[in-house]
Amino acid sequence: MSDSTVRGVVHVIEETKTYGQKGFRKRLVVLEQEKGGFTNYIPVEFIKDGCDTVDEMNLGDEVEVSYRLSGRKWQRDSNSDVKYFLSLEALSYKVLSGYGGVTGDAIEDANSAFSEAADDEDAPF
Repeated sequence: MSDSTVRGVVHVIEETKTYGQKGFRKRLVVLEQEKGGFTNYIPVEFIKDGCDTVDEMNLGDEVEVSYRLSGRKWQRDSNSDVKYFLSLEALSYKVLSGYGGVTGDAIEDANSAFSEAADDEDAPF
């Protein structure tokens, strides 16, 4: 199965947020798409090590993001309504045009570099 992709212009880049005792990290990027008579805003979530790759992205860049859909169910208690949430989780991205100048799969490149460094006993982490 091929990855799904979405294209748009970077409209918002939030700071990385950390949640819970295990330090789960998430960073939101909002893409803007002109759709004829209206503008579409698409929130994309970068998680864990992918948060760091967003540093190479700039407002105004046109990007293409490969993603997977992630959904979850939430219910406060057995007497409350069930709610369903959907998020678009980034797998990789490339800058098509703009200020960033980054090409290729930035997340995969960063993960590859991280894996190589983790194998090196002299790594500073």
